[in-house]
Order: sequence, then C-alpha cells, then structure tokens
Amino acid sequence: MKQKVTLLVVFALFLFCNISPAQPFTLKLWPGGIPGSLVSPEYKEVSTVEDGIITRWDRVTDPSVTVCLPPEGKATGTAVLICPGGGYGTLAFNHEGNDIAGWLNNNGIAGIILKYRLPSDQIMKDKSTGPLQDAQEAIRIIRRNARAWNIDTARIGVIGFSAGGHLASTLSTHFDEKVYESKDNTSARPDFSLLIYPVISMDESFTHMGSRRNLLGENPSGETLRHFSNEMQIRENTPPAFLVHSSDDAVVPVRNSMAYYKALVKFNIPSELHIFQEGGHGYGLAVSTETQSAWPRLCLDWLRASGF
Repeated sequence: MKQKVTLLVVFALFLFCNISPAQPFTLKLWPGGIPGSLVSPEYKEVSTVEDGIITRWDRVTDPSVTVCLPPEGKATGTAVLICPGGGYGTLAFNHEGNDIAGWLNNNGIAGIILKYRLPSDQIMKDKSTGPLQDAQEAIRIIRRNARAWNIDTARIGVIGFSAGGHLASTLSTHFDEKVYESKDNTSARPDFSLLIYPVISMDESFTHMGSRRNLLGENPSGETLRHFSNEMQIRENTPPAFLVHSSDDAVVPVRNSMAYYKALVKFNIPSELHIFQEGGHGYGLAVSTETQSAWPRLCLDWLRASGF
C-alpha cells in the first residue's frame, strides 16, 4: 500500500510540473547532516495527501528540493526557487508549490519547490536561521547543477508567498550572511525575487504576528526584529523584485509590500509593485475573473523586460 501511494504522488507531481519527457525529482538539502540541528525523536514530519498529491507539509525534518524542469526545447535557462507560504507553521505545498512549478514550466522556466524546515526549538539550535539555511543551500544546489539542468547561473530567482515571501525576501537581503559552513564559495544570491502577498516586516504594527511568533518567539529583542524586518535590510546589491499584494488583504497588510518597494526605490534597484483593489490573501495563481488574476501575466512581462 505504501508503494502504491508513493507511485501516485510521483505521478501527480509529474502532472503538476507538466514536463515531458523529464520527470520531477527530489534532492535532499543536507545529505551529510543538517547544520545546527537537534535530535527530537517525537518530532516527526507529516504530509497531507489528497488524490495522490502532497498538498501540505507540517513539522518538516527532512528539507529538500523538488526539481521540475521544462522540456529541453522549451527551456529559457531561467530557474525559480519556490517558497510556499503557511505562516512558518505549515507549507501550502499545492497551490503555492506544485501549481507554481507547473505555471513556470509551461513558460519554459525551471521550478524548484523548496520544502523548508519550519522554525522549531525542538529541532533547531536557532530556529530563526533554520529556514534561511535551507533557502541559501537550495540556491547553491541550483547553481552547482545549472549546467546539467540547462540553467543560466545568472538567471536564478526566488518566488515566495506570504511567509514564504518573508523567506524569499530574507534570502534576497541576507544571502551573504554566514548561517552555516558552506562546502564551497557558490553564491546564494538570487538574481531576482518575486514576492506575492509577502510578509516583509516584523514591525508589530503591520507584520503577520503568527509568522513573527513562529520564527522569532514571543519576546524577540529589538535588534532581532530589525534584523528580520527585510525592508530595513535592503542594500545596493539586493536583487530586483516584482511584488504583488491586494489592498483588502486582512492577513498580511499591503503595507508590507509597500515598505519593501519604497526601500528598493531608495537604493535605485529595479522593481515593480502591483497593488490590486481586492483579492484578499492566499490566492496562489489567482485563477479567477478578478483583477488580481492578472499577476502571473504581469510577472512574466516583467521577467522578459528585465532580461530574465
């Protein structure tokens, strides 16, 4: 029975990544051991499977990347690391993971879905850096394998949704922070970032408090709050960004994207911000007739115009 479920999951990933003849494959991030990890036998990874598709991950202990490559003749050389959201408490692996990989593949872009560890004192010495460790190593894995995967090392970006947007913006502003010992000097800097209704700031007045508590705990210091408020961490070498948000987002206030965009403009970093009147939160590809459904096309237009 276990083998049957596994085959169904693989087949489902094949359909969602929509690639032919290649099939998606999964690589462990840390085959030699996870940096800064703690052993906790009672903390076990949990996946939710619906109709043979992994739709959600909880209590992640074995971080990985699922690599979905477009057909060789269609590949543009661009790759995007996908960070699903979930408030740093779960991973919305379907509509902010599998679906995104399929959309990217349909447009000739490699989609690499990151199953990152969710912050936990049970399995991490410093839970605030666990997700960033995984994101940095994932970008490095993509660059190390770029030739084999038909990817241009100068066109590797990141996309993040909600709390995954916080991770993507953290990677974009803390890519050179030494949060573990890398085995080589491969850069962890994304060449661009796509931030979709992202958590950006840890400022209590407009952050998503659930994400903040999960990542930083109940009483983080002022220094820690500033360090992970990514609108305050933008520098001249922060990668260009494309941002999407809805004015009526009652989960993650639109001010998050506005603050990041304002800081990008301050440093003359090429960027684009789209604020939609409605849409709420968590709409993924926004398959609807409402205005926020335009964001995937606008994103592709921006990537083309930016040379990615």
